[in-house]
Amino acid sequence: MINIIDYEMGNLRSVEKAFENLGFAVRVSADPHDILSADKVVLPGVGAFRDCIVNLRSGGFVAPLLQHVKQEKPLLGICVGMQMLFDESEEFGRHQGLGLISGKVVRFPAGMVENGERLKVPHMGWNSISLKKSSPIFPGIKDESFVYFVHSYYCAAENSDDVAASCRYGDIEFCASVWRNNIMATQFHPEKSQTIGLNIFKNFGEL
Repeated sequence: MINIIDYEMGNLRSVEKAFENLGFAVRVSADPHDILSADKVVLPGVGAFRDCIVNLRSGGFVAPLLQHVKQEKPLLGICVGMQMLFDESEEFGRHQGLGLISGKVVRFPAGMVENGERLKVPHMGWNSISLKKSSPIFPGIKDESFVYFVHSYYCAAENSDDVAASCRYGDIEFCASVWRNNIMATQFHPEKSQTIGLNIFKNFGEL
């Protein structure tokens, strides 16, 4: 059973439908106890880091989520769900994350320029990723595949070994995906990335 954490943030139904269409048993649950009985867990996220981490903590999800990871069961973070795996974020002040991946979440600087044109923040739309290592969710995914991003903040990983894929926006090459042991995550949205995203969900579901 794949358990999608419902802490009132994230594209829950889109992720659920993707897994259902691939034939996997999946549930969206607001009950923290369901994490402990799940084979795999998905931590989605849309919105501000501060609001997401507050909801995650107040909903009682942190302890069972950390227990799930400790039991070496697969975890997939998506967008802010990936950002919360890091030590801290500077969005709306400094906020502590889950500390599962070393590093910080920082904002794209204002005034970035590419080919003479000012780049917008948030970074929104399709961009290619550079694969850095063979993450369990990447079989069948080609280097420089295009996926869909929506974010103003990005993860600056402390250890390059944790970076499974990167993406370039202006002069910044940021972490697009992480992988450490049973922890996998993407800054981009697989549920919005069409065939590439479905392939990622399929790989995760088959772990």
